[in-house]
Amino acid sequence: MDKIELTELANKLFMYTDYHRWVDLLNEVFTEDVWVDMVSAGGGEPKTMKAKDLCSMWADGFTGLDSVHHQAGHYLTTIDGDNADIFAYAVAYHLKTSATKGTTRSFVGSYDLKAVKTANGWRLNQFKYNLKFIDGNATLE
Repeated sequence: MDKIELTELANKLFMYTDYHRWVDLLNEVFTEDVWVDMVSAGGGEPKTMKAKDLCSMWADGFTGLDSVHHQAGHYLTTIDGDNADIFAYAVAYHLKTSATKGTTRSFVGSYDLKAVKTANGWRLNQFKYNLKFIDGNATLE
């Protein structure tokens, strides 16, 4: 049962992000503080952030995009008591119809997620993105 809940938690991360459901990410997906590592995608040094600040950063980053779509799978989940590791492959597509050098970009990579069981169920407390490559108009200019 825990593996099913953890798979749904990872799916919520991607689906809620695509639909800009920031409040749902805060209430159903993240712990209050989240360790974030997006170095591979140019995201600066790994650090612990407030989940609300992470959601705000993503909301700002999606400003000007017409659509965002994540497709994730190949989940490998390991549970140790109240802690879990979730590995996932994922592709993210960004669309900006006003871009003049191509309207899409694709990010291909994997995620190393960590979750903790709380009084409200499983929540993500660590997030690492491992970019393999970007395809298309990387800057969406």
